[in-house]
Amino acid sequence: MLPPLIVSEAKIRGIDLIAITDHNASANISAVQKAALGSGITVLPGMELQTKEEVHVICLFDSIEQIVQFQNIVDQKLPPIKNRPEYFGEQLVVDDKGDFVRKEERLLITSTDLSINEAFNLVDEIGGIFIPAHVNRKANGLLEILGFVPVDIPILALEISRHISPKDVKIFYPQINSFEIIQNGDVHRLSEFIGTTIFEIENPSISEIKLAIRKEADRSYFVNSIT
Repeated sequence: MLPPLIVSEAKIRGIDLIAITDHNASANISAVQKAALGSGITVLPGMELQTKEEVHVICLFDSIEQIVQFQNIVDQKLPPIKNRPEYFGEQLVVDDKGDFVRKEERLLITSTDLSINEAFNLVDEIGGIFIPAHVNRKANGLLEILGFVPVDIPILALEISRHISPKDVKIFYPQINSFEIIQNGDVHRLSEFIGTTIFEIENPSISEIKLAIRKEADRSYFVNSIT
């Protein structure tokens, strides 16, 4: 998806807060942020990290500086395997107009050498939010891989896939009944662009999102599930 099209689709659908969370990568975030200037849409820097357990987690930050710091460590934890486009597709970096800049040569679909606990501590230290992604999904979902939510790290919320409602997921997975649940699009195509989690916050920042998920200081959130 190209930056101008991402911004245009968000605007058409009335979505004013999005995050770019590519798999183990962040090189296209600044292009989308630049494309969004003047649109009224906030683009949070993020990443969908794959831990050594093969679990996907969403890592969100406020600034490019934070995601660069995070990316530098992730790069050290990725195996030195070159991408083979004939099997895995091209890994392209583009500018704000969607024009080609370069190819990412290292294979990005692999697991990092960061455990769930290590990843949580790193994100927390940098000042971000750590949310296990699509926890109910068979591929790379926390509940399908581990069968439980780690109790030794204070996880703020769990994300579920767009194919199940928050009500149903707690029936199928009663072990998550005590956790806050959010739902995102996990968008790979413009046709999948949906906004399901509504945050009632004063400004689009990590600190405000944390308050909303905790339902503190008159901040809140709700999931407008499509399922």
